[in-house]
Amino acid sequence: MPAPLGTVFLLLCLLQIKHMFADYYLQTPKMLAGRGEYFHVGRAQHAGVHVIGSALVFLIVGTPLLFILVIGVLEWVIHFNIDFAKAHYSDKKQLQPNQAAFWRAAGLDQLLHNLTYIAMAWAWLVFAQ
Repeated sequence: MPAPLGTVFLLLCLLQIKHMFADYYLQTPKMLAGRGEYFHVGRAQHAGVHVIGSALVFLIVGTPLLFILVIGVLEWVIHFNIDFAKAHYSDKKQLQPNQAAFWRAAGLDQLLHNLTYIAMAWAWLVFAQ
């Protein structure tokens, strides 16, 4: 396997591990409360945790700092808005975990985050190599 392809797979795996921790282990009550409001400090902090984790992942694979800075800003904006859209929709529909629509919203949220990581890996391959 060519070195860049192996590194892309490593990058995607590390981003998935980062996502698991940032989304499921490192959220505080402040990050989880009131997520249906757009200007939500907790959501901003949560997106920041994701950016810090991604920065560490990109440092591990030897990425230039300028790329990390640019991709971090983009990830923060995208993550913040994906999470807002899911929370706003879920609040508007009053979704609960016992409803299929709740899980569809959660699944779409996770899909969009994963597609973001694929785009980040593509950008790394094109602009940071």
